[in-house]
Amino acid sequence: MRTRRRSLAFRLVLAATVWSLLLLAVAAILLSSIYRQSVERNFDARLHVYLKTLVASAKWDEAGVIESVGNVGEPRFETLFSGWYWQIRELGAQNPAVFASRSLWVERLPLPSEQGVHADEENIRESNSAGPQQEPLRIVERVITFGEPGRAHSFAVAGDAAELEQDVADFRISVIWALGLLGAAFATTTLLQVRFGLRPLANISRQLGAIRSGAAQRLEGEFPVEINTLAKELNALIDSNNAIVERARTHVGNLAHALKTPLSVISNEAAQSRAGLARKVEEQAAIMRDQIARQLERARMAARANLIGVVTEVRPALEALLRAMEKIHGERGIAATLSCPASIRFAGERQDFDEIAGNLIDNAFKWANGRISIEVETAPGKKGGRMRLVIDDDGPGLNSEERSEVLRRGARVDETIPGAGLGLAIVSELVQLYDGGFALSASPAGGLRVEVELPVSDENA
Repeated sequence: MRTRRRSLAFRLVLAATVWSLLLLAVAAILLSSIYRQSVERNFDARLHVYLKTLVASAKWDEAGVIESVGNVGEPRFETLFSGWYWQIRELGAQNPAVFASRSLWVERLPLPSEQGVHADEENIRESNSAGPQQEPLRIVERVITFGEPGRAHSFAVAGDAAELEQDVADFRISVIWALGLLGAAFATTTLLQVRFGLRPLANISRQLGAIRSGAAQRLEGEFPVEINTLAKELNALIDSNNAIVERARTHVGNLAHALKTPLSVISNEAAQSRAGLARKVEEQAAIMRDQIARQLERARMAARANLIGVVTEVRPALEALLRAMEKIHGERGIAATLSCPASIRFAGERQDFDEIAGNLIDNAFKWANGRISIEVETAPGKKGGRMRLVIDDDGPGLNSEERSEVLRRGARVDETIPGAGLGLAIVSELVQLYDGGFALSASPAGGLRVEVELPVSDENA
């Protein structure tokens, strides 16, 4: 999940989806509110029409007394407790005459005028109240005076407000479904747009992976205007890195040539004299020559270790080294076994891998009694994919003090074995340059175990 939060595509889709949902929710609320207002206006308009029809259907005598009421024109006024009612009542009389729809039966409507509702400019009052069956009612009332002064009648019509609420609820559900589908379609469209829009970045990422794995040297292809500059700068950075490495190699070679010749002259001149000063000069010149060679080699290794896109097939390199060592140490009859997947690729130059593995295998052949084994496997690490190279021999091995001693440059535990004592020190320095690991321990075979951890290509990570 943490990786997703750092994804540019995930953040764009999430932001667009959240804002879309908020906007659609606001739109749903506004549409429901507008529809409710429209439905209420239409509902009130129907009640007003029924009220006018009721007033028109009433028959009055000359004294202003209602004699009868005609048909209002709504069948639901004839159905008992249908939620639709009308009522006419004389106001201010001791025994007021009451006319009511059949649906109201013997019940009476709670009039807005009795609830303190003020009349509008047309002398009409509107209110919401509970009906005979506690159903919600919308009531419209008008007071009309006719005949004798002060003889007023209340004309009221009530409609079932539950129908209004049901209509609004049905509309709200339809709106939610419609806007939900619209939101899903919009989120899908946004996802497709983001994926399409970020495809060039994914292409750059794939090509950079190919460069790191050694399958390509530069970014190729056409890129959108917005990231074309980025692609050019990355190519320029890669070219600059290669140029720096090449210049470093050239400078190292020039420096080596410039220093080795004067040191050789000094050494030769000192060798012709046996005086104490000459021997001292020759001794110090040898030390200087060794230090120069060491530092120049470190510079060359560092330049190669930082080279982008250089990889080495591990198994072919190890097989070639084993063939060479079997020829060099053939008279000893050492049996060597190799276990290495063909897909493992070292993230570095072949020369450096040969230097590391070659020194270790050579030492194993020198010290083994009759058998060595070489195993290579990949493993995840804190700094990306790593490979683990393990070499075991059945020789005499080394104790803990001797393991520390042999890592010093030029140190040798047994002077009877040919060599300069530089192999393990060179391996240790090279491994450090590749930010790897190097350890010596007791081997299950009885001799020495050497473990080396090195970076692998992204394809093996």
